[in-house]
Amino acid sequence: MSRDKKLIIGNWKMNLGVHDSSLFLHRLAGTVKIHRNLEVIIAPTMLALQTLSLQVNYKQFKLAAQNFYWRDHGAFTGEVSATNLRGIVQYGLVGHSERRHVFNETDKDTRAKVQAAIRNGIRPILCVGETTNERTAGETRDVIHDQLIGGLANITSEELSQVVIAYEPVWAIGTGKNAVPTDVTEAVVTIRHQLKHLYGAKAANEVQVLYGGSVTADSAADYLALDEIDGLLVGGASLDEKAFSTIVEKAYNSVKK
Repeated sequence: MSRDKKLIIGNWKMNLGVHDSSLFLHRLAGTVKIHRNLEVIIAPTMLALQTLSLQVNYKQFKLAAQNFYWRDHGAFTGEVSATNLRGIVQYGLVGHSERRHVFNETDKDTRAKVQAAIRNGIRPILCVGETTNERTAGETRDVIHDQLIGGLANITSEELSQVVIAYEPVWAIGTGKNAVPTDVTEAVVTIRHQLKHLYGAKAANEVQVLYGGSVTADSAADYLALDEIDGLLVGGASLDEKAFSTIVEKAYNSVKK
């Protein structure tokens, strides 16, 4: 996908049941405008995905899975695979900080999920970012380096075009703390430098890189104004239709016409 198109992703996390998700999507559909140079993606709970897939206008929204298992089939009770999600979602979150730090998923898990998404025609959104302790210790670049290599080790340069990278500093998620634009720019430059080292300049420059971390309707424009940022991964603000639609409009206004 061209970097001329911005991505805005609303991660609803473990909020809104099937009925409430359907009602909320209906309200969003009435407030979020359709723009050709903007892709708006929503990630509801797994339980609501199939219902919303029948309700959603795919010209207006795309759907993302918050999680999935890396095996395609088998005796894995309670799991949902990327294969199960084919035809329902277009994107899948991988390596989100909550998966890494709450559920102890490793780089090996993340790498396997990236591959599973790609072979099933789902675009993986690979999340990378440092914790407070890692930031304090000056390890941001090392963490990004390790998480990128860990998540993309078995991906070819051709497959890289299907991957979205989201920089989400763990210390800024749900804390009310905001990464200042210079911090974000430095991190994204580090991401592209590492991608260039792994895949070459052309492939690295074509990857869409997002920012996520306590994004609000007020702060969105500052991040979207950064040349290196291709969109936003929104958490709490995506559960407020007014705030989310405002973020979408700010993203549209930031796209080079």
